[in-house]
Amino acid sequence: MPYMKRTLLLVPFIFLFHLMCVAQGHDSLLQKLNTILDKKKDYDAQKLSRIDKLQQDLNNAVNPDLNFRYNIYLKLYEEYKSFNYDQAFHYAQKLQQTADALKDPVKIAYSRIKFGFILLSSGMFKETFDTLKMVNVKLLDVEARKEYYFLTGRTYYDLADFDKDNYYTPIYNVKAGKYIDSANALCNPKSFEYIYYNGLKFLKTNNIPQAIINLKELVKDHKLPDHKFAVTASTLSDIYIRNNEPDSAIDLLIPAAMADLRSSTKEAAAMTTLAQLLQKKGDMKNAYVYIKQALEDANNYGARQRKIQVSAILPTIAGERINYVEEQRRVLFFYASSLTVLAIIVVVFAVIIYKQLRKLRIADKVILEANHNLQESIVQLNEANTIKEEYIGYYFNLISEYINKLERFKRSVDNKLTTKRYDDIGIIVNNINLTKEREELFINFDKAFLKIFPNFVTGYNMLFSEENRIKLLPNQLLNTDLRIFALIRLGINDTEKIAHILEYSVNTIYNYKARIKAKSLISNDEFEDAIMAIKAI
Repeated sequence: MPYMKRTLLLVPFIFLFHLMCVAQGHDSLLQKLNTILDKKKDYDAQKLSRIDKLQQDLNNAVNPDLNFRYNIYLKLYEEYKSFNYDQAFHYAQKLQQTADALKDPVKIAYSRIKFGFILLSSGMFKETFDTLKMVNVKLLDVEARKEYYFLTGRTYYDLADFDKDNYYTPIYNVKAGKYIDSANALCNPKSFEYIYYNGLKFLKTNNIPQAIINLKELVKDHKLPDHKFAVTASTLSDIYIRNNEPDSAIDLLIPAAMADLRSSTKEAAAMTTLAQLLQKKGDMKNAYVYIKQALEDANNYGARQRKIQVSAILPTIAGERINYVEEQRRVLFFYASSLTVLAIIVVVFAVIIYKQLRKLRIADKVILEANHNLQESIVQLNEANTIKEEYIGYYFNLISEYINKLERFKRSVDNKLTTKRYDDIGIIVNNINLTKEREELFINFDKAFLKIFPNFVTGYNMLFSEENRIKLLPNQLLNTDLRIFALIRLGINDTEKIAHILEYSVNTIYNYKARIKAKSLISNDEFEDAIMAIKAI
């Protein structure tokens, strides 16, 4: 029963430790993302400034002809297409109206491609196909034809992902692949479009290794503009998510989200997907910030499909964040209570240690005053060293006995609680962490011992070959092997007493000693004499 209660006391510590590890996993990248997120309004202001400049050019033009208007509308459309759906839709219509007024079949065809793209961004598949079917591909130049084929291929891919149907999805993916092939036939094999869409085709045909190679090549070796980088990194992250590699996906989604912020792209999924992955890893603070940001972008962009996707996720993350905050509150309350008890114990030990140190200072003063006689000084110094060694051993035994009394006291109080004697102070017992106190006692012992025997570890290691020497962890003063022989150096030779102090069985101590002596460079009979020969300061 006491073991189970001590285990339960450790649960909040383990939980908090887990949360700290999760938070630190991508801490550096998330800090950069949060810094860029703080500058979001500045990036949007730059975008709006470019838009205002184009609108001023249009308003200030004297008798602008239709070709001038068409070019301005096209530039405004490009600024708005990933920034604001309604405005992009508006200027796509303006493009078509101006092209019709010009009676230019090439511009009419090209404006329909632009209109098709913005319809696809809103998830309007039927309208997208209807618009693209009206495009006379033969009139288009090479660049416009590539854009048409890529857009049609992407539309079929998006429709396949939307349907997720065992019958129609494969058909749509095959049709999409044919359009991608038609576009790639017009591309430079080293171009972004060729490598990216080939990678996308590999992904849709389940050639995952080749898809990863293509997309990694773009991310690592091509200096892509922000928008293209975000699209590529998001696509690659989706593969890692499917492969159950969330950390690799997060490493891509964070810079993708940063790129979307820098390019003022509101029609993007990187922030949404990042929030979902962080939620699963327990980072509710950042997950909630990013899903709110994704919803804000979706509302600003105005496409219904994106708003529905983000709105479906937000309540889940918000609910878990509330639970997370409440759990943190309970953990902090537990820590505050534990630290209060620990502080009281520390104060008690501090008073005891202070009194003992004062006695030691008095003993040192007596020794210094007796310095006038060399022989007497030597005798008294030896005697003082003996007192120190025996005193520390006695002090350590005293503290060990004190902990044993606390254990008996705790069991007694548990019995009172079991018999429903509520007038007793059972709740205080549950706040006593004896394991922690014993660890603290060992640390204090290590410090006190090494203060008197600062060269003990070095002297101990000299008794062994290089491969058998003790290598302590950072911030570790002594380990169990060293502590056993430290007690022996203090004059505690009784194995049963050593076992009692260190909370091991007698057989365990015998085994420790036998194992250690077997590895030493000297005989077993001489080993403890060599330990006793290690000098104090």
